[in-house]
Amino acid sequence: MLNLPVTPPLEPMLARLVEALPAEWWYEPKWDGFRALIFRDGAEVRIESRNQRPLARYFPEVVSAVKQALPERCVVDGEIVTARPDDGRLDFYSLQQRLHPAASRVDLLASQTPATLIAFDLIASDDEDLRPLPFHERRHRLEALLEGVAPGVSLTPLTDDLEVAGEWFKAFEGAGLDGIIAKHPASTYQPGRRVMAKLKHDRTADCVVVGYRTHKSRADAIGSLLLALYSEEGTPAHFDTLPPLKRLPNHREELVGFRAHPGWRSTHAPSASSIRSIPVNKASKPEPAGAENNEL
Repeated sequence: MLNLPVTPPLEPMLARLVEALPAEWWYEPKWDGFRALIFRDGAEVRIESRNQRPLARYFPEVVSAVKQALPERCVVDGEIVTARPDDGRLDFYSLQQRLHPAASRVDLLASQTPATLIAFDLIASDDEDLRPLPFHERRHRLEALLEGVAPGVSLTPLTDDLEVAGEWFKAFEGAGLDGIIAKHPASTYQPGRRVMAKLKHDRTADCVVVGYRTHKSRADAIGSLLLALYSEEGTPAHFDTLPPLKRLPNHREELVGFRAHPGWRSTHAPSASSIRSIPVNKASKPEPAGAENNEL
């Protein structure tokens, strides 16, 4: 049993989506990976996802890095990411493949596509619960804790300059990052609450809706859509999922009605005439096994 001032299960602090970054806050890159809460008590290391699912067995190299880089007793909030070996761009697909039930496969992927922990908040240290402290103090302690750490654990960049954050928003997109996270320097750590702000990259694409999943808590609502993108040859070549339709009205009746549409065929993809232009977030990706709506 963990002997820490903060123990699992623990909800991470969340961010609300904004159209512009708030002024006079602090800004960090928004990493495109698995949110991870790290609990270390001596030789015992637990890694939990945003939805309190255990991740340590899938990332043995991160567990080893945590034991080398972090102090004996602490709780850290961060993101697990993988990068392409050729260009260093973040690779969420490779990260998804790490969620494999076979230990031999896990070990192989750990050597082929090693993951890194990006730390961005310190929740507890030794016997002290740091959640009531302002973010600027938690960040200062995290910087001191991670100074000169071993490979496998990194401290996320941070700036208090809104103009620099805007430059990051443009430049980091090419590296596969999701956008920018903003944190008020005086904010406490509030589990499960959307205290932070996030500015994300948005794109549009012409897609075919080939299926849908009902909402996990409402049978009369849409949880996610299964989309198809046309290849250069004009045939459906790639399937993807659109995250929960939180910003759209309930379209279940409309989608069910599409099954009677002339373009909907039981054994073939819908025709090009049924393609509709809909907003697709850049972070939308196929769901890993056992995950719902891209949230572990």
